[in-house]
Amino acid sequence: MTSSRDLAIAFTEARRAGRSLPDYPGTLPPDLPTAYAVQEAATGLWTDTLVGWKVAGIAETWRPRYDAPRLAGPVFARNFRDARNGRVETPVIPGGFGAVEAEFVLRIDQDIPAEARPRTVEEMRPLVAAVHAGMEIAGSPLATLNDLGPGAVASDFGNNAGLVLGPEIADWDSRQPSDWTVRMRVDGAVVGEGSAARVAGGPIAALAFLAEHLGRRGRDLPAGSWVLTGMTTGVHVVKPGDRAQAEFDGVGTVEVLVTASTGS
Repeated sequence: MTSSRDLAIAFTEARRAGRSLPDYPGTLPPDLPTAYAVQEAATGLWTDTLVGWKVAGIAETWRPRYDAPRLAGPVFARNFRDARNGRVETPVIPGGFGAVEAEFVLRIDQDIPAEARPRTVEEMRPLVAAVHAGMEIAGSPLATLNDLGPGAVASDFGNNAGLVLGPEIADWDSRQPSDWTVRMRVDGAVVGEGSAARVAGGPIAALAFLAEHLGRRGRDLPAGSWVLTGMTTGVHVVKPGDRAQAEFDGVGTVEVLVTASTGS
């Protein structure tokens, strides 16, 4: 079986070079603890500041093998883009995986200490300083990462290549998730529509999962962290040169130009 460190080296070196991988670079993690061991090793190798986390749902079809409702991955400073003042550029690796996802982004108000226990939405809600419209840039050197399942995804930074921040939602605490409606366009064509209700339990439930998950890994969630809470309109594959717009009804638009990664 390939060691966690060897897998982490393969993924981080490919990301640094902006180079795609032809196949999974070793033994596919058989479970999520093994996958997160790779993620932890890769995070240690990645010379950048951790600014937040992404959360994504795990499809029912994968649950017999990967027994968890969601997975998580780190978001780093060099992949953070502030699109509140207009379109931003976001790189993906040519020949790898690249996608855009319209998401609601939480900013954490105070430190959430590492505690390995379940959290509730009611407990988490007061810890949210703000909710923003946003977009996740999903990305990996491996084009087939999603097809291989949650173990592969979790092992490579949760398939994250960036967080794009959009407008703040002023009245988020008085609206139902089903009222937070969104549509995604790629090169002008609508490719998906949805709402925050597509996130199981709503965006704050994603934070509750993350707090428990990180607690079991011995990780705090510091004040000021950003949390991507899960896709609302689908996972929309993109390539360099594509333009994507996430239209958040009553809030505003988040727009990106996808570029080719030249490494980092």
